[in-house]
Amino acid sequence: MFDHVKFGVSDYAASKAFFLKALEPLGVVAGAEGDPAYGIELCGANNASLCLFQTVDKPTPLHIAFVAATREQVNAFYRAALEAGGTSHGEPGLRPRYHANYYAAFVIGPDGHNLEAVCHAPVV
Repeated sequence: MFDHVKFGVSDYAASKAFFLKALEPLGVVAGAEGDPAYGIELCGANNASLCLFQTVDKPTPLHIAFVAATREQVNAFYRAALEAGGTSHGEPGLRPRYHANYYAAFVIGPDGHNLEAVCHAPVV
């Protein structure tokens, strides 16, 4: 849905490692990278990118939802994000208050950002 989102992080190396590991199950890979003040572009299959850069300003926590093609990708994202140092903010599962097939998992990243992987597809 977006072309790119860029936001500051307090520990560039830690955030870069966290996001690369947590988003790997969703097909996200490292793209262009400059010095930490410029940052890194993390690229997905749909040409959208998430860009991180080092800042001394305390960023306001964001909620970013990433598209997952399958429920297994949601599960893999959750496991990878926890292994990378994230904190659970909602285990993988259905969220019927959004809609009947809303399957998502939530983690809090290094700077307090609420990251979600969501699959809207029904079980086939």
